[in-house]
Amino acid sequence: MIKAGIVGGTGYTGVELLRILARHPGVSLQAITSRKEAGMPVAELFPSLRGHVSLKFSAPADACLDKCDVVFFATPNTVAMGQARELVDAGVKIVDLSADFRIQDIAEWERWYKAKHAAPDLVAEAVYGLPEINREAVRKARIIANPGCYPTATQLGFLPLVEAGVIDTDHLIADAKSGVSGAGRKADVNILFSEAADNFSAYGVSGHRHWPEIRQGLARAAGRSVGLTFVPHLTPMIRGIHATLYARITREADFQALFEARYAGERFVDVMPPGSHPDTRSVRAANTCRIAIHRPQGGDTLVILSVIDNLTKGAAGQAVQNMNLLFGFDEAAGLGDIAVVP
Repeated sequence: MIKAGIVGGTGYTGVELLRILARHPGVSLQAITSRKEAGMPVAELFPSLRGHVSLKFSAPADACLDKCDVVFFATPNTVAMGQARELVDAGVKIVDLSADFRIQDIAEWERWYKAKHAAPDLVAEAVYGLPEINREAVRKARIIANPGCYPTATQLGFLPLVEAGVIDTDHLIADAKSGVSGAGRKADVNILFSEAADNFSAYGVSGHRHWPEIRQGLARAAGRSVGLTFVPHLTPMIRGIHATLYARITREADFQALFEARYAGERFVDVMPPGSHPDTRSVRAANTCRIAIHRPQGGDTLVILSVIDNLTKGAAGQAVQNMNLLFGFDEAAGLGDIAVVP
């Protein structure tokens, strides 16, 4: 059994991590931190975990995280980078669900996140934790930069086409929608029930923090810089990401076969039959990305539909997938949940 700690266990990704790790056959939960809720039983705040998690929330100073084998940071941006060095020096593996280690260009990160990076030397060694791209590097890493939810759905949808060089990578378009839980567990006006329900809106059109992360990943796959228009939307649902992706064809291929070959053997990417329309309900609470490829009117534009659960494959589930690779577990350990319908 490996010993796991969670920093920031009171948010949506934190409780999703707890849900998954509580039933993982190779993990013993050692500490879950929260300054505000220190001393409170986890199951008191989250009754869904009664009978599964017996720990109390700990103050960060009392959590003995340096005695863990792995620590997950389910925290706001800028927290992990301040604690990473001490933990890494103690031999602890880190899986960071925030954006602190995702973007390799420090100046670019500082421009988007409006802060001075506290551990730029660690960014250089951090491995971007999209297993479908970096599986072998993840196995050897000390720090895993767990991808964002929008970047996961978007990159997995574009990846086979970019790698094969069959589309115009200067003019990619990602039209993506997220459930309200993507904004986190907080009381902002725009995510209150009476504001978000029966409503649909775009946001961050002039610039979103996930844009440089997506471009970085696709540029690596393409071997060159890519052009991307990324527009996120808030939808009146709790969880889920639906990315509708557009790419102009530059070279003919059997695109369905291309996707099926690229993701053959990938346990968490489901390439659906031609003509399919995957929906977010089909992946709710599952660590799965479902993808469908369309070519409307037989024209020169491909439309790729990519859906994930933003809290699972887009956050906590992918974090556990990365942990499994780090410690030599079966990659699907703890991640066998079938999507919840309805």
